[in-house]
Amino acid sequence: MKLTVNGKAIELDVDPEMPLLWALRDELGYTGTKFGCGKALCGACTVHLDNEPIRSCSFPISAAEGKSVTTIEGLNDKVAAAVQKAWVDNHVPQCGYCQSGQIMSAVALLRQNKKPKDSEIDGAMSGNICRCGTYQRIRAAIHQAAKDLA
Repeated sequence: MKLTVNGKAIELDVDPEMPLLWALRDELGYTGTKFGCGKALCGACTVHLDNEPIRSCSFPISAAEGKSVTTIEGLNDKVAAAVQKAWVDNHVPQCGYCQSGQIMSAVALLRQNKKPKDSEIDGAMSGNICRCGTYQRIRAAIHQAAKDLA
């Protein structure tokens, strides 16, 4: 399998049906992407594939061949920086387990929608579950990042 991960060309000799999550974590050492449910329901495994958020736990690596994957470790633009700063400013994380997936979804949202409304934030983030219930802080952080990027 040939793909690009966080800007680097990668070649992996793995089972084509291996979930992208396990290739990233076990084969490449990108452990910021988390395993949550294994069924693409919780969002902890969210990464970007060609700049679109996907759930990597149920996504076969063969479907990523020839494409660009970005993990939490590879976020490095002004949108990502604004989101990460807003996350800290708003004290979003509690346990922190879901946060890489939450941030990946928030960055994707703000790259597509520079000034999202609450309903748009809720829709974009609906696939990410936070067991600690920090949804109000997540929404506030996204609004702050949008304002900081304006």
